[in-house]
Amino acid sequence: MPDRLPPLTALRAFDAAARHMSFAKAAEELHVTPAALSFQIKSLEEHLGQPLFRRLNRAVELTEAGKTLAPGAAEGFEALTAAWRAVRRLQDNTTLTVTAGPALTAKWLAPRLYEFARSHPEIDLRFSATLRQMDFARDEVDVAIRFGYGPDEGVWAMPLRKDWMTPVMTPELAERYPTPKSLTEAPLLFDESLNFLDPPCDWPVWFRTQGIDFTPAHGAWFSQADHAIDAALAGVGVALGRRPIVVTDLHAGRLVAPFKTAIETKAHFRFLCARGTENRPQIAAFREWFVAEIEKTAYVSDAFDIIPVEDIPPP
Repeated sequence: MPDRLPPLTALRAFDAAARHMSFAKAAEELHVTPAALSFQIKSLEEHLGQPLFRRLNRAVELTEAGKTLAPGAAEGFEALTAAWRAVRRLQDNTTLTVTAGPALTAKWLAPRLYEFARSHPEIDLRFSATLRQMDFARDEVDVAIRFGYGPDEGVWAMPLRKDWMTPVMTPELAERYPTPKSLTEAPLLFDESLNFLDPPCDWPVWFRTQGIDFTPAHGAWFSQADHAIDAALAGVGVALGRRPIVVTDLHAGRLVAPFKTAIETKAHFRFLCARGTENRPQIAAFREWFVAEIEKTAYVSDAFDIIPVEDIPPP
């Protein structure tokens, strides 16, 4: 049997019918008549030399050949669609779609976006606050900001600053808990999004930097970093705040960091995009702005004794 592929329109008709298991619904999706769709599928079956569907009274079902063809047809059209979208985006220098975690988006990006928009009125920004792994072609995303260790294979990646964290609280709570030792009596907040860090960067580790052997047994646990910081802002307790997530509130005085010891993790934020797209005008502009904004708050680190977590002795 020759390997020559049948007409693309016939394969498209089969793919739609196999997904809907209905010629009528497939015809509606493709904006053709049911008779035209049925003709395309019949021509495909003739090309193959065997039926792909069993025609029942008010339904259809795939034959063994149809079941074999359907997954490959679906994957093929998905790949074609993704490639077509990707090549069309290469012609678009005015739209930029960025994804970042919910905490970074809410606490760091959102308060600063006015400056980028003012400097680049020609660029339309779109944001997706998510932590899921992205496929730049499939998800129509231009830039991803992600926190972790990497490596980031198959994409263009630029490491950003390492992250550190230190206890943060409202000024009122700082008066009630003026020493590291007093924090053992304070209501502590926990950020579960950091549980993947190895070695851990958590409350027991920070207390060890103060010569205090203390493992908190109680507290409030949050799955997202920004939720823990929102609780700290409400005066609920003391959070171990990460630099980019708390720097805006520290600058505004809504939170204070009274103890000048911070623990640093090797995990860091990375600026990611599809390889070969890093110099597209809107991506390059956003990257330059992003790095410049990080440098504006670099002075905050000077106020702390930052200790790499690897240098902190185990219990």
